[in-house]
Amino acid sequence: MWAAGCIFAELMVRIPYFQGEQDIDQLGKIFAALGTPTEEQWPDVASLPDYLPFAPSPGTPLKQLFTAAGNDALDLLEKLWTFDPNRRISAVDALAHPYFTNDPAPTPPSQLPRPLPLSHPSKQ
Repeated sequence: MWAAGCIFAELMVRIPYFQGEQDIDQLGKIFAALGTPTEEQWPDVASLPDYLPFAPSPGTPLKQLFTAAGNDALDLLEKLWTFDPNRRISAVDALAHPYFTNDPAPTPPSQLPRPLPLSHPSKQ
């Protein structure tokens, strides 16, 4: 579900989000944006295997990071990016989130643009 949140964010900003060079850099980018997880947000996080402490960071409100996103999109993103996997939204609950039923409705498939058929060079 975390990865779905990353893809959702990338669709909103149209660039890779949390783009780190390696795992520690990746975590640094996540914590700079969302804040460093606390024991209240993720109980026993410090007891995870290979846990590395990071300097505490408060993070930035998602509304400041995704200025064009509506409240329902921000709420879904926050639930997808919940640090504690036991508290993170499930796939079933994510699909039932109001973001997917609020206006504007999605474009009906019959009205979506269709790719042009591939033309094959004629055999000579």
